[in-house]
Amino acid sequence: MGKLVLTVATTGAWPTKKETPYVPLKPKEIAEEVYQCWKAGASIAHIHVRDDEDKASMKFEKFEEIVKLVRERCDIVLNLTTSGGIGLMEEDRIKPFIELRPEMASFDAGTMNWMHSTVFENNPMFLERLGAKMQECNVKPEIEVFDLGMIYNALYYLKKGILKAPLHFQFCMGCPGGVTATEDNLLYMKNLIPKDATWSTFGVGAGQIPMLFAAIAFGATGVRVGMEDNVYYSKGVLAKSNVEFVERVKRLASEYGREIATPDEARKILGLRK
Repeated sequence: MGKLVLTVATTGAWPTKKETPYVPLKPKEIAEEVYQCWKAGASIAHIHVRDDEDKASMKFEKFEEIVKLVRERCDIVLNLTTSGGIGLMEEDRIKPFIELRPEMASFDAGTMNWMHSTVFENNPMFLERLGAKMQECNVKPEIEVFDLGMIYNALYYLKKGILKAPLHFQFCMGCPGGVTATEDNLLYMKNLIPKDATWSTFGVGAGQIPMLFAAIAFGATGVRVGMEDNVYYSKGVLAKSNVEFVERVKRLASEYGREIATPDEARKILGLRK
């Protein structure tokens, strides 16, 4: 099945020092955590930033600082979020990848009722603009899929030329308001995407380990782990570093006969520019 592309999402939009003292929130903390995960073997870093009050943000200066610090130290593939949180300005959501030119950026393929309490909006006009800008900047979209309909949205945008084959999907499993993290759901979603597409997945909270095992068994191109999705290493035990998640994936993949892809190998697998 080839080498496994390992993404680490160190920060995300929701955990704070209240939930865990170990989550990196400041640019220097995030860059250091990414560097340590790269040393441990991670292929890709999915980057979120926080504002000065540690709240979810798309503040360009924070992205700029993190990208600079990471690129000075290692060659990990950079994947910048274009969501950042709920209710953020569209201009702020697209500026980081336009200005900083990472290899990848997230493309959230539809609007959803986030946490059953608010709306995570990705309207059609924004998605068309987002896809066009990513092509213009030669940034690979990571198509983030929170429910089945988002796969069909992506296929529609592929047909319109807003997205370009081969597509890369990230199945986001177990987010309240989205698809539940079950093996049956993952297999069904995998079977909906084009044959030439690549795919990765993660499970939120208690879904992290089941989706990790299932993804490796189902032949996933990659998997994602990190404190964005789950701050616990095991039940009731906080992870002290994102490195712990990376090391676990390496052990599990090795037992299944799969090595972790280096950043350059991940670029080749996913068709990324360097």
